[in-house]
Amino acid sequence: MQLGLVGLGRMGGNMRERLRAAGHEVVGFDHNPQLSDAASLAELAQKLESPRAVWVMVPAGVTDATIDELAEVLGDGDLIIDGGNSRFSDDAPRAERLHERGIGYLDVGVSGGVWGRQNGYGLMVGGAQEHVDRLMPIFQALKPEGEFGFVHAGPVGAGHYSKMVHNGIEYGLMHAYAEGYELMAASELVTNVPGVIKSWREGTVVRSWLLDLLDRALDEDPELADLSGYTEDTGEGRWTVDEAVRLAVPLNVITASLFARFASRQDDSPAMKAVSALRQQFGGHAVHKR
Repeated sequence: MQLGLVGLGRMGGNMRERLRAAGHEVVGFDHNPQLSDAASLAELAQKLESPRAVWVMVPAGVTDATIDELAEVLGDGDLIIDGGNSRFSDDAPRAERLHERGIGYLDVGVSGGVWGRQNGYGLMVGGAQEHVDRLMPIFQALKPEGEFGFVHAGPVGAGHYSKMVHNGIEYGLMHAYAEGYELMAASELVTNVPGVIKSWREGTVVRSWLLDLLDRALDEDPELADLSGYTEDTGEGRWTVDEAVRLAVPLNVITASLFARFASRQDDSPAMKAVSALRQQFGGHAVHKR
C-alpha cells in the first residue's frame, strides 16, 4: 500500500522504516531535507496516487497548521491520519473541516516510542469503520505480531482519548517503580538494588516492559548519578486529570504522579518552606536554614 508520512523524527522515521520493511511504499516529508522524500507537502501529494492517505506525526502544537496545509493539496476521497499526541477534543473539529472538503480523518494513539520499529507499535484508532478498513494493511504492518496491539476504539476522538488514558496510567506505573527504587536505595538491608530490579523481570506480578527499561537504565548507571530529578510532562497526564475532574472519577495515583513531576522541578519548594515554618511556629521544631 502507498502512504504519505509527514514528520520523520524519532517516531515517524522509525515508522517509515518498519512500513518499508513490510513492503509498503512510503513517501515521507520532513523539514529536514536530509530525511525528506519530497520538497514540500504539495510535492508529497503529487507523488501519491488517488485516493491518497497521509499520516501526520508532528508535535501537537503544529498539528492543526500541518493538517490545514495538507487539506489544501489533498482532495475528495483522500484520508488524513493524525498519529501525534493531540488532545482528543481537537479531533472532531478537524474531522468536520476535512469532511467539508471530502477528506476523511482518523486519529490514532501510537505507543512504542523509539522501540516501535523493532517491537511494533500499539495503535488505538478513532474514526469511521470504512476509513479504518482502508488503512488496515498499514495498521497490520505497524502493530506487533500476534493478537494484541491494535484496537478500533470508537468514533473520531476515541483514539487520542485512549492514548491519553494510556499515558496517564504510564505516569502512575513509572512513579510506583521509582518510589520502590528510592525506598530500597535508602534501606540499610538491600545492598544490591539493581539486582533486585533485575530479579523482578521474570516470575513476578510486577514484571513489565517499563520495569525492563528501568533495569536497562540501571545497567548503564547503577545509581542514576548522571541524571537530574527534573521531569517534564508532555500534556497527556494533565488532560487525563482534567477529564477525571469533569467526570468526577477519582484518579488518586495518576494525579499524585503528575503532581510529583511538578515537585521535581522545584529546587526549593515554597510549599515545603511554609510547612517547615508552621512546624517551627506551633511546635518549636528545628528548621534548616540556608
